[in-house]
Amino acid sequence: MILKQVAGVDVAHNELVVTLGRIDSDLNTEFYQHEVFKNTELCFCTFLVCLKKYTDEKVGIRVAMEATGNYHQKFAYFLNDKSYQVSIIFPNKISNFKRTLDLKTITDKSMSEAIAMFGLSRKLDNWKKSKSEYRTIQQLSRERNQIVDERSQVKNQLHAERLEAFPNKKSIQRLESRIVFLNGQEFEIARA
Repeated sequence: MILKQVAGVDVAHNELVVTLGRIDSDLNTEFYQHEVFKNTELCFCTFLVCLKKYTDEKVGIRVAMEATGNYHQKFAYFLNDKSYQVSIIFPNKISNFKRTLDLKTITDKSMSEAIAMFGLSRKLDNWKKSKSEYRTIQQLSRERNQIVDERSQVKNQLHAERLEAFPNKKSIQRLESRIVFLNGQEFEIARA
């Protein structure tokens, strides 16, 4: 009898590497299916077909994945909309857990196994998609941080140009114009 099922997913820009794992009533852990899917909405549907084929629907399944920048987001939202149990795990937790497994080599497949094992050995929280207002704030904050970083680089370039033995006036003007432009971009974000 199966007690718990987890799909461990190593999410990358172009693909989803999936390991299906389960624990039975004797507490034996088994990784019994490995699949690779493209990270596209069409292949998300293929992933669901695979889940139905290889898992016991009476037990339910949790899909566990590592938070990988933005690559995991569309997949997580898709699964959430289909009412699947989704858990998104911070990379440092997986990294620390992976060290306990004594893996010889790190591949996408071994990472998906580590994620599946993590999900099987822990009680994971359900991830829920955030409200659109929160997503907007996240996106604007990320954009603002990029603008602040870029402006800092331009200011450093301007400072260095001004300290040149023979500063180029046109370069200084262009750098000053970029700073004004970036200030305007930051102001637009603040108003949004």
